[in-house]
Amino acid sequence: MVRKILLIASVLMCAVTAASAAKVKPGIEVLRDNGFASLVGKKVGLVTNPSGVDSRLNSTIDILFQAPGVELVALFGPEHGVRGDAYAGAKVEDASDPATGVPVYSIYGKNREPSADMLKGIDVMVYDIQDVGARSYTFISTLGLVMRACAKLGIEVVVLDRPNPLGGNKVEGCLVEPGFYSFVSEFAIPYIYGLTVGELAVLINEEGLNRGEKGKDEPLKCKLTVVPMEGWTRDMVYADTELPWILPSPNIPTGRSAIDYPVSGICGEFNAGEYLSIGVGYTLPFQVFAAEWIDAEKLKERLDSYAIPGVDFRTIHFKPMFGALQGKLIHGVQFSFHDYEAAPLTLVQFYVMQAVGELFGKNPFELSSGRSNMFDLVCGTDYVRNTFGKSLKVADIVGYWNKDADAFKALSKKYYMY
Repeated sequence: MVRKILLIASVLMCAVTAASAAKVKPGIEVLRDNGFASLVGKKVGLVTNPSGVDSRLNSTIDILFQAPGVELVALFGPEHGVRGDAYAGAKVEDASDPATGVPVYSIYGKNREPSADMLKGIDVMVYDIQDVGARSYTFISTLGLVMRACAKLGIEVVVLDRPNPLGGNKVEGCLVEPGFYSFVSEFAIPYIYGLTVGELAVLINEEGLNRGEKGKDEPLKCKLTVVPMEGWTRDMVYADTELPWILPSPNIPTGRSAIDYPVSGICGEFNAGEYLSIGVGYTLPFQVFAAEWIDAEKLKERLDSYAIPGVDFRTIHFKPMFGALQGKLIHGVQFSFHDYEAAPLTLVQFYVMQAVGELFGKNPFELSSGRSNMFDLVCGTDYVRNTFGKSLKVADIVGYWNKDADAFKALSKKYYMY
């Protein structure tokens, strides 16, 4: 009887283990399952950071270093570094990876595009980073610049695909306009672009790698291979994948944080000490809007009156643990979604700015004029600042902000892999 009970328990444990396996298999696991076929016999460079892991948290660096027939000869460090030991905005230095001894080249510092010397001797460049699905996040800019550098030298690029944590259906924001291309707006894509990093790589490879300014330069196309995921569908946010989330940067600690980032991140370009905290410095990064001078109940009531589709607000009071408002009691709202598909993610922050202007007379464009250039670069246009900055009315910009979404969706569908 005891043996029978133990056997049943063992079977049940196996069933639980199988049931708890991730629904989605990321590109690194598909590559491994296929025996690293596209890399065997080649000298490999790798662009990655701590988010480049398999579903059991094994680093892509270590997986490729140990892969039979694969020679990992160089690592390339984007923002935060390959092992995540550089804080936001800090320069990444050339070094040697202590775990493998493989040289590490910085592509977040004086060089953002790998030089010919860095790429010398590399047959194929692999990219494996978990992205957040928003244009201003610098890792996709790094991807495009790496593809450009490899195109010049005839080096193959292999992208190991990963989920878009916002799902594959949301597209919001206008295309980047001439004069506003930058490292936070590298390509002519919307702010939320609705593609996996592999799909985006194919799109920018086919449509051009020159920041969308066609006519100035001939598009450079690299030899590109995307190792697709298995099990991902366009309606999945990150929690649906059942993959572990490894923060790709310090203030994106969860998959939910990736969703929150485009909801408040543009507003976050203003100085939090003068305007609104968006939760960076507290336990809810990108998930709140708060300040010392806000009446939280009034702000919630005004936001509720706008009936923003899919979005709910609650009052919140907290003391940030670091940053400009450290130790000060601030008041505001925390947002959540009761209908994620209906919610206009990027517009929520503009509704908050509108409500704050109506209730408390605060205009961020007047309080933080020194940040206007970065605000424009993140938006990819100065139209938002020039128009919304005067009226603080969402109605004045919503048509312009959404004007490119349908056309981009139509273009993107040619590159869907899922």
